[in-house]
Amino acid sequence: MTALARPGTSDAKPGAVPTTALVLGALALALAWPLPILLSRARWPARSPGLALVLWQSIALAGGLSMIGALLAYGLLGFGTSPLAGIRSLSDHPGSGAVPVGMTFGQVLALAAGLLLAGHLLLNLAATFLRARVQLRRHHHLVALLSEPLADRPGTRVIDHEAPVAYCLPGATTSATVLSRGLISLLDADQLRAVVAHERAHLLQRHHVVLLAFRSWRSALPWFPIATRAETAVGLLVEMLADDQARREVDDRTLATAIALVGSAHGPVTGAREPGGPATRPETGTRETDAASLAGPDHPFDLLTPRLRRLVVPTPRLRRHQGFGVLAASAGLLALPTLLLLG
Repeated sequence: MTALARPGTSDAKPGAVPTTALVLGALALALAWPLPILLSRARWPARSPGLALVLWQSIALAGGLSMIGALLAYGLLGFGTSPLAGIRSLSDHPGSGAVPVGMTFGQVLALAAGLLLAGHLLLNLAATFLRARVQLRRHHHLVALLSEPLADRPGTRVIDHEAPVAYCLPGATTSATVLSRGLISLLDADQLRAVVAHERAHLLQRHHVVLLAFRSWRSALPWFPIATRAETAVGLLVEMLADDQARREVDDRTLATAIALVGSAHGPVTGAREPGGPATRPETGTRETDAASLAGPDHPFDLLTPRLRRLVVPTPRLRRHQGFGVLAASAGLLALPTLLLLG
């Protein structure tokens, strides 16, 4: 590979680390370890799960952008004084096989690593959504064959199974809420209405999309402990959001009783998966396939207690100024790496 000087080449010393790369690296480190741990241990997300979900998404997006940006900012140092200038300089000479004079092997390695990481995350995200779409289509077909519609409840299907089962089945054009005979016989009318409202909230708020994104993050970085922690925390938050929607249909006591009844019917060991079989979510009384759950936590029974606690013990929502603070922090996390890369 021939070393040639080219217009726009940075005057930085070989091996120097630009401030942009250092700041992005520090931000990536903060978003990869202390901040997610603090958020997962905080108590306020149960008071406003929607705001907490926004913050988790901002942490995930800003963390990924910071990791990739730190590598690119250092790798592009040989092409320009800023990442944006380096990209412009690099794009002026596609396929030339030449690099600027003074560019180090470490910068070339960082540039390649940044591009590979970005491609890996995007391809894994696309593969996760494609895989889920195929599974959902297959599951929709099975439900149509093995269930029948429930009278007076459009979009609800009933399967002949003695175990208490309820889950939502999203689809591009058609969605369904699936119940079992065992669930219908276990719960009274109000409790059943609570479960149906909970599952439909998952469909209306499209929680499966959020869960798929975090499942993709975990599968792309299986060695990254924060990805697993984030997926579990987000899984609990979407359950709380669905609970909040169900609370508009029934009182808290009825909803808590329905959750406890179905959870106790399954028991704490039903979260285990059989090879090739369905997964169970005892905290909502749901037994569902991977296509239906679209990323459930590894130990779903552990999520039963915090959900019941917030229904039994009244917890006020965050005050308005606190909510604005969470939204401002979320926006700031997304804006900071973007501004650093474009500055």
